[in-house]
Amino acid sequence: MNPTEVLSKLVAYPTITPQECGIYEFIQSLVPDFKSFAINEGGVKNLFLFKHLGESEKKPLHFCFAGHIDVVPPGNGWQSDPFIPELKGDYLYGRGTQDMKGGVSAFLCALRDFLDSKILQKPLILSILLTSDEEGKGTYGTQIVLQDLKQRGLLPDMALVAEPTCEKKMGDTIKIGRRGSINGVLNIKGIQGHVAYPEKCRNPIELLGARLGKLAGVNLDQGDQDFAPSKLVITDIRGGMEVVNVTPANLKLMFNVRNSTKTKLEDVRNYICEVLDGLEYDLELTQSSHPFLTSSSSFLARSVQKAVSKTCFCEPTFSTSGGTSDARLLSAFGVEVVEFGTLNDRIHSIDERVNIKDLNLLYETFLNLLHLLNEKEKNEE
Repeated sequence: MNPTEVLSKLVAYPTITPQECGIYEFIQSLVPDFKSFAINEGGVKNLFLFKHLGESEKKPLHFCFAGHIDVVPPGNGWQSDPFIPELKGDYLYGRGTQDMKGGVSAFLCALRDFLDSKILQKPLILSILLTSDEEGKGTYGTQIVLQDLKQRGLLPDMALVAEPTCEKKMGDTIKIGRRGSINGVLNIKGIQGHVAYPEKCRNPIELLGARLGKLAGVNLDQGDQDFAPSKLVITDIRGGMEVVNVTPANLKLMFNVRNSTKTKLEDVRNYICEVLDGLEYDLELTQSSHPFLTSSSSFLARSVQKAVSKTCFCEPTFSTSGGTSDARLLSAFGVEVVEFGTLNDRIHSIDERVNIKDLNLLYETFLNLLHLLNEKEKNEE
């Protein structure tokens, strides 16, 4: 089966988080020579497959393709059934075609064809890490697999997460890092009262208003060559009882900071405390994910860049933009990791689709990358 045929099979499994729907059995049939074990917990099913190539007295390089088989709910308004893949012109339609069953189909085919090639394969461990809970909370997803692999002494040295990274054309973007995410809930306390007697009230809306310009959209650092500035973005403000004659006792403000490696949670707390000095308030901050960065000069980043350039005939940009992904979890376990996949213009949307040509280019890129990894081992002997 080619990547399009494999993807069509994958899309047909309605794997809305955290459902697995038997998709792993099909995936294992594509790489029957790989050993495998499941790590299932909390209603989430995870699968790890691996194969040792060649013989070596020392531990060989371990490279892993990582991804997720779960998808977000399709919603209404699709032109066709989101779980019955439909080929229209140059595109295959279906939920998960971009995010990220397209990437999974590409690396499955690349691994299969690399192993079937007649090229002398040097000592190397190739593996696949899959989870059915990346789009959800992820509590029992990739992170518990990595914990298990650490105990087994099977943590990869390098990994590629096949998230859809490209923005305008296939091959234009490789993710070498991601910003972290800090969520905040701020409650400003006042004194409720009659609007006709403002001198007897302490209106939290007015208290915030005088300081809002120092919070809304402020950059908490200047960024650097790898990261955009860490910006405080207000997402919700609520106060009052929807009446015109009573000032509120409290005001609730919610915000998010997509933080670079230059700004930590305590930096956010200290800045807000400085802005709100003299006010009575409660502040709750939680770090839902931490930033990470893989050097653009690392062997992995340069190899992916070389494979992309050779296949897609363009020079990809290294980026850390966008939301969070499971790549951050791999990095936290000391795994050198980058992300590369299809375009992301239709992810999570109605009538999600992938360009067939792009899918084939992704497959060829992954195959070229495997040959580069094989060359690394050969050159180091």
